[in-house]
Amino acid sequence: MSYSAPIKDMLFVMKELAGLEDVATLPGFEDANLETAQAVLEESAKLCGGVLAPLNVEGDRNPSSWKDGVV
Repeated sequence: MSYSAPIKDMLFVMKELAGLEDVATLPGFEDANLETAQAVLEESAKLCGGVLAPLNVEGDRNPSSWKDGVV
């Protein structure tokens, strides 16, 4: 099972809903721009897809279940 992070959707939310450009006007947040956010999200997606997601293959194949009060 593979994971593909919705980077385009995340960037939309950061720009249109969270007002990332407004955040960048605050002291100490001058580098909080869309380009930096995109770079961070892309590298995070590589880590999640290539390292973290494969760690849960067994859990994906055999998910835990609750039966008679026991997992």
